Amino acid sequence: MKQVTPYLSFNGNAKEALEFYKSVFEGEIVGIQTFGEADFPTPPEADNLIMHARFEKGDFVLMFSDAFPGHSVEMGSQISLTIEPENEEQIQTLYNRLSDNGTVVMELQDTFWGARYGKVKDQFGITWDLNLQK
Repeated sequence: MKQVTPYLSFNGNAKEALEFYKSVFEGEIVGIQTFGEADFPTPPEADNLIMHARFEKGDFVLMFSDAFPGHSVEMGSQISLTIEPENEEQIQTLYNRLSDNGTVVMELQDTFWGARYGKVKDQFGITWDLNLQK
């Protein structure tokens, strides 16, 4: 596995936060996709919200997203940890182990962005994004 990456979630101000952290850490924004650009049905008011963004400064990586319309992020719970497993067996094993006595937020599945992805809150309340890019 690669490193664990913090995933920061926001209530409509992810772009502002992304620019702030860019100035703080002096890195670069290496990708931004809005909900409007995604091949996924979203309400028009979400078109300019960030679905996913990635910031890098050398090996230091942060990921960003706005909450989907109708959902919100509570202060103190806006960070999840992203793991990028090496293969199908590893992502399935991690998903099974983390969801045991935990809560599945999003079932492990193939996605429109070309990955196998699942989101789980473990028994200790830590949220994990499992993303195997294909």
